[in-house]
Amino acid sequence: MDPELVKLAIGGLVLLGCIGLFFGIGLAIAAQKFAVETNPLIEEVLESLPLANCGGCGYPGCEGYAIEVVTDPNVPPNLCFPGKEAVAERVALLTGKKMTAVEDTIAVVRCSRIEGRVSHKHRYIGFSSCTAANLGYGGPSSCQYACIGLGECAEACPFDAIRMEENFPVVNADKCVSCGVCVKTCPKQVMEIQTMKARVWVPCSTRDLGKTVTGVCTVGCIGCKMCVKVCPADAVTYEKDLVKVDHKACLAYGSSCEEICVSKCPRDIFRHYQGPEIVARDGVSGLKMAG
Repeated sequence: MDPELVKLAIGGLVLLGCIGLFFGIGLAIAAQKFAVETNPLIEEVLESLPLANCGGCGYPGCEGYAIEVVTDPNVPPNLCFPGKEAVAERVALLTGKKMTAVEDTIAVVRCSRIEGRVSHKHRYIGFSSCTAANLGYGGPSSCQYACIGLGECAEACPFDAIRMEENFPVVNADKCVSCGVCVKTCPKQVMEIQTMKARVWVPCSTRDLGKTVTGVCTVGCIGCKMCVKVCPADAVTYEKDLVKVDHKACLAYGSSCEEICVSKCPRDIFRHYQGPEIVARDGVSGLKMAG
């Protein structure tokens, strides 16, 4: 073999070796300088969470919550809804934070489309998705605020807590953890997180008034504000054309409060809350949609 070629090959290998050594040392220095110190407490908290990554806590996944609850003194330990009280107590113990009460809440459907005999203004044929149907003139329902009923909330629920009956969602109290995924998913915003101790509720989300409501639904709220006027606890407000109930104020006042509000509603849509399995309907069959 030509000696010159051998020298050239050896020189190339030495040069490559020097270049590799130079960059290797540089990377080692950079890795040491910019190394992110891991907090073992964050790992402990993360291991305590159910790792559902539902986002109900308001942070990007369980790891996001673990980081914030450890590093931010203002983040409470009871934000993991799937973990409920057991996880909250564990997180409070690990982070040294004061344990606060974990309120039992559940997703509810603020719509009485079936009971109100709401008809369809057109027949929807397309993707079996509430979001897709909503793009077509607000959906097929004559009430533009009514549940569309194609089950997008049931499909999105990470805990299989929603089943569809007659094109209407029913929440399973034993499975629902109030993660709020259904609330974010529903294009009509008829899903809402509510305390299970609630005495009253309004299963209607319409923002229309009077004749417009009565023309499409036999039970829908007409926005008369009678419930607001008569509530002795000032627990009922009318915000952005929608009735809102401050359940804490209602519960604090006593049972006499609910009786007044319920009895004065001219549409009987301001009601006693009887639990998550009670669906606002009177046996009328749901309207079928082509999908």
